[in-house]
Amino acid sequence: MAELSGLADDRALLGRTSTAERVADILRSRIAEGYFPPGTRLSEDSIGGALGVSRNTLREAFRLLTHERLLVHELNRGVFVRVLSVEDVQDIYRIRRLVECAVVRGLGAPPYALDGVAGAVQDGRKAAQEGDWAGVSTANIHFHRELVALAGSARTDELMRSVFAELRLAFHVMADPRRLHEPYLARNGQILETLRSGAREQAEQLLAAYLDDSRNLVVDVYSRRVARAEPAGD
Repeated sequence: MAELSGLADDRALLGRTSTAERVADILRSRIAEGYFPPGTRLSEDSIGGALGVSRNTLREAFRLLTHERLLVHELNRGVFVRVLSVEDVQDIYRIRRLVECAVVRGLGAPPYALDGVAGAVQDGRKAAQEGDWAGVSTANIHFHRELVALAGSARTDELMRSVFAELRLAFHVMADPRRLHEPYLARNGQILETLRSGAREQAEQLLAAYLDDSRNLVVDVYSRRVARAEPAGD
């Protein structure tokens, strides 16, 4: 299975004291990076073998990720990567706006530690030049993760780690990833330069408009997808 490639390499991250939490961290990261698209059935044998963990450990990791709304357990069928609803997408963006804008608003006096943010902007531009729109998507998520990290709060980082993983599930529905991500390359750079100049309030306004525009686009795609999936009335 292509989506399992690289999991054996992640096995080293477990160390000698492998735990369900560490397995969940690896799978969460893999979901966030797009290795397991929505609707994918997760094989206990394949994943457990790749990571070298017991079935019980893997099942506990699955339970943790189910609690985080990344996986669903279907009776007599197995565990699957969750397929989001329109309401899920709206809620994800609601949380993002609350948290990301609050982080920028609370930055305090400049200068800010923007190396991580700048690195994500550079990665996005490089991926776009190579026509790697999945890479642009990943860089975009990293950009927002680095923005959140400016708060210096481990709790906020942990909260948003699951939100960003769910966001990646939403992005998988987009038939044209270039259309979704390309316009935000320039906007990421604009937010970065605004923060470099110390204009925190302007950066927050740019970010709020950015998130609203992204939400409207993704929700529109989801709404049309749901409408196509629903059976016609009598």
